[in-house]
Amino acid sequence: MIIMKKFLSIPLLLFIMATSACQAQRFVSADDPRIAYTGRASYKTPGCVAWNWPGFQIHAAFTGSSLSMKTAGSGYYMVEIDSLPPFKVESKKENDVLTIASGLDDGPHCVNIVYCIEGLTRNPAFYGFYLDSEGELMECPPLPERKMEFIGNSITCGLGIEGNGSEKKATADLHNVYYTYAARTARALNARWMTVARSGLGIYRNTLGNPKGDKGVMPDMYPYTFFNKQTEPWDFSQWQPDVVCIGLGTNDTTNPSYDVDLLAAAFKRFLKTVRSHYPHAKIVMLTGTMIKGQRLANLQKAQIEAMQDAHEQGDKEIYRFDFTPADGSLGYGCFKHPSMRQNEQMANELIPFIKQITGW
Repeated sequence: MIIMKKFLSIPLLLFIMATSACQAQRFVSADDPRIAYTGRASYKTPGCVAWNWPGFQIHAAFTGSSLSMKTAGSGYYMVEIDSLPPFKVESKKENDVLTIASGLDDGPHCVNIVYCIEGLTRNPAFYGFYLDSEGELMECPPLPERKMEFIGNSITCGLGIEGNGSEKKATADLHNVYYTYAARTARALNARWMTVARSGLGIYRNTLGNPKGDKGVMPDMYPYTFFNKQTEPWDFSQWQPDVVCIGLGTNDTTNPSYDVDLLAAAFKRFLKTVRSHYPHAKIVMLTGTMIKGQRLANLQKAQIEAMQDAHEQGDKEIYRFDFTPADGSLGYGCFKHPSMRQNEQMANELIPFIKQITGW
């Protein structure tokens, strides 16, 4: 046996060391009821929570000086611990034990973890936490009662928000839904937030799609737990928001030509779909910062027609809101997407409007 030990490979030795380290810690499975989640996810596999929309959130409280999480699928997470400044961590491989924090006092501590990029090709999943051997998971503190849902495209996803406009590629490390107008607005209003968003999506056609309409637009994807996987319908009873913001139309109006009548008809249909799931929500259609001129006028026309149609049918809780179009003074993210400062301005514009219609 002594001779055999001498010939253990370095990778195997490192694996044994890592396994021993994990065994010295306390593992808490993802299906522990003391862990709370915000966002669309599948819980069908025991001990596993899986998602692929951006902005999925994990909430927990614990004692001890360190916290790690067992994940699948690579990607980036924004982490909030107690009152410390938020920070980003990266899971670089398919299966990972990702260090979230170390060197803390013994606690207790509260943690919120946000998957801050789009997970379509990465298949992210969460299996549980590793705590100190003497650490304990605690009951999650009450989360805000107010709820908001943001339905949108790359603007809502935070594509390239950490860029400076000079990039030739919008790499994942530059995306961050945590800093978007959506997340900023919800935090300012003390509301939980969910994003149902995907870059390139429209309400009747996607970027540079068929002017007569595409398949795979947001209304096609909206009923499902996963984007682009029409195998698991989402249970809308799990999440009943007070306010729903729909930020679609930028991709529909990309050149070449688009059909304003088809755009208006799509908004009418989608408003009815959202209302059927959320009978008590206030629904707000948004125009983004990336279009102006005739494109903006046409999008406004389509939304106004859809809003008036809803009002005529008795639904008075349908609204519109126009962000100020970007002029470059606040900089740009990748591919002229809204920058950090632009998103901050967008939130500062939207917050008073939400307060006005809700009384918050």
